Amino acid sequence: MAASSNRIMLGPLVAAIDQGTSSTRFLVFNAKTAELLSHHQVEIQQSFPKEGWVEEDPKEILQSVYECMDRTCEKLTQLNIDISNIKAIGVTNQRETTLVWDKETGEPLYNAIVIIVKCVQMLIFTCTVWLDLRTQSTVERLINKTPGRNKNHLKHKTGLPISTYFSAVKLRWLMDNVDEVHKAVLSHRAMFGTIDSWLIWCLTGGKKGGVHCTDVTNASRTMLFNIHTMDWDPDLCKYFDIPMEILPKVRSSSEIYGLMKSGALTGVPISGCLGDQSAALVGQMCLFSFSLLSDFAIAGAVVRWLKDNLGIIQTSTELEKLAASVGTSYGCYFVPAFSGLYAPYWEPSARGIICGLTQFTNKSHLAFAALEAVCFQTREILDAMNQDSGIPLNQLQVDGGMTSNRLLMQLQADILCIPVVKPSMPETTALGAAMAAGAAEGVSVWSLSPEDLTEVTSEKFEPQINPEGNATCIILTAVSSEQQCKN
Repeated sequence: MAASSNRIMLGPLVAAIDQGTSSTRFLVFNAKTAELLSHHQVEIQQSFPKEGWVEEDPKEILQSVYECMDRTCEKLTQLNIDISNIKAIGVTNQRETTLVWDKETGEPLYNAIVIIVKCVQMLIFTCTVWLDLRTQSTVERLINKTPGRNKNHLKHKTGLPISTYFSAVKLRWLMDNVDEVHKAVLSHRAMFGTIDSWLIWCLTGGKKGGVHCTDVTNASRTMLFNIHTMDWDPDLCKYFDIPMEILPKVRSSSEIYGLMKSGALTGVPISGCLGDQSAALVGQMCLFSFSLLSDFAIAGAVVRWLKDNLGIIQTSTELEKLAASVGTSYGCYFVPAFSGLYAPYWEPSARGIICGLTQFTNKSHLAFAALEAVCFQTREILDAMNQDSGIPLNQLQVDGGMTSNRLLMQLQADILCIPVVKPSMPETTALGAAMAAGAAEGVSVWSLSPEDLTEVTSEKFEPQINPEGNATCIILTAVSSEQQCKN
């Protein structure tokens, strides 16, 4: 009784699962103030069994979610915060990553796949990550059967080019190349989903009545979803030869999908679901005006490559220190097209390039060039958005782990020649998922009315160079480097 009376009463709380490519996090927010109260993070291992292949273990991902939930609840209890005040859970996730599992056993179809693929150079399949390029031949075959070999043949329905990036071609590859997946589809045991579907299905009961669903933001990244009817499209499914019965039900991004079936949060509704970029848009309070969203696909991968492949940094914070120590790339340019060039080029056959090296170039110059590369990619995407929309951008709102790099933020402002605005609370992706969950009908603890939204405090980075001078020259050089990469 004494312990209970000492608990801090904060009103309703809302949690978010933020499942990304490199880590899983569980975060708890105050629904009235949007304050982040506690969180826990667990890194996810990636495997690269073959050039262009990237894999993650679905069971490891699920276990990381449970671990993050448990640790966060323990931290809240240590802070005397009553976890029974958590009224809803939202999910935000890496998009396009593709899973197939057995609805009868609840297991991802990887144990049998390991046995089969052991006979082929010990390549282990778990789930196919968005960065993965194994589907290039599948993409080429699909494009070859379109009139005029047009990669934009389906764009009028999907809004997307036919590319290795999206889930439908990964699913097609699995059905064509993995016996166990093929057999499970034929025997009506297979379930397909992106990470959100897998997590929601498992957390709401799994093989014992778990809810097989996704939301519109994730469905829209599969190439099977019609962006006009807002549902799976029979013609698209026929084009990819994918049975509609294996697809999750498409739901809105803010409604109760089901209840947690185990752990400290048993009975709490899962009521929000958004792909990571869409969640960030909500967390940035971009709710009531026309907003554009595109693909910034490679930023985190740049840091990971420098860390894991080259070993020139041990942590992401070291990248800023290295780059700041020289303050220039000294004519070195880096195009990190590890898995091809994504928006606005959509050229999967492109590969990365580092050019402009001299005897003077060292790892610090390469670190600076890596930061510039992220900024150049953003510049090219925003130029394309400005051209398509006819609405010039007057500032860029940013979020995510790399926004802690102040040098990167200033470089981005200089290269864009517009202010870059960074929220003081960087977890806007998780915040967006929590907002969607808390606002769902039947939960209604988070108001999305404009007058009720918490004002986001932020820091603004103003451009510090002449837009007609250095930035223009740098951009032209970078674009030239990307074209070299394409060619």
